[in-house]
Amino acid sequence: MAADAPTRGEPGGVNQRPASAPTAAGVVLASGSGTRVGSAVNKVYLPLGGRRLVSWSLAALGQVPDIGVLVLVTRPQDADLVAEVLDRAESRVAVEVVHGGSSRQESELMALRHLAPRIRSGQVDTVLIHDAARPLVTPELVTRVLRAAREHGGAVPGLPAEDLVTVREQDGAELVEAVAADLVGVQTPQGFASAPLLAAYEQAAREGFAGTDTASCMERFSAVPVRWIPGSRRNFKITYAHDLVVAEQVLADRH
Repeated sequence: MAADAPTRGEPGGVNQRPASAPTAAGVVLASGSGTRVGSAVNKVYLPLGGRRLVSWSLAALGQVPDIGVLVLVTRPQDADLVAEVLDRAESRVAVEVVHGGSSRQESELMALRHLAPRIRSGQVDTVLIHDAARPLVTPELVTRVLRAAREHGGAVPGLPAEDLVTVREQDGAELVEAVAADLVGVQTPQGFASAPLLAAYEQAAREGFAGTDTASCMERFSAVPVRWIPGSRRNFKITYAHDLVVAEQVLADRH
């Protein structure tokens, strides 16, 4: 497992100031490679609207008053790019940097273990995990996810998946069926009560379970209910080069 990287913020990466009330933590995942976008550089550090792509997510989460901790999960080889992003960060919250693992789930676990002392002490009551490849997330959506997660224990934003189909196997062949009316395209941030989330991820690690996203791990190892809330069509994931063009246009339309 990777060791924690140097932290921006207070010594040791832990806020030593006692909190008068529990706070939420925002985790931004930036430790993937994103090869499908067609760049040699990790896609979350590509330019978008005058800044690095990951900067937009950090800024959005950092504007939410109830988020008192920001954790950026990175790769060691991106250290120079990370330093540039943090030097220009506009977040009101200091960003703590953690090295991720070999998979998305292991990277999430690294972030949760980094937060574990504050989770166990009750200082951090809720954790929101967000994919840096969704740079157009808004503080308003983050706030709604956080509110629902605190009320219900878990919350996931999503949209009706009009472009998804179901596939079944028959006689050795895969058959594509009609779109299922109840399918939902899941987005991030996904928010959960922190203690059950940490426990679920530790159990998943012990059992070698790999889920498709945060919610799938919680559904497997926790009784915490997960509430679906409406997401945003602008909160799309940057996967291919064309997605960057669309994102630039969305940002231009905002101004």
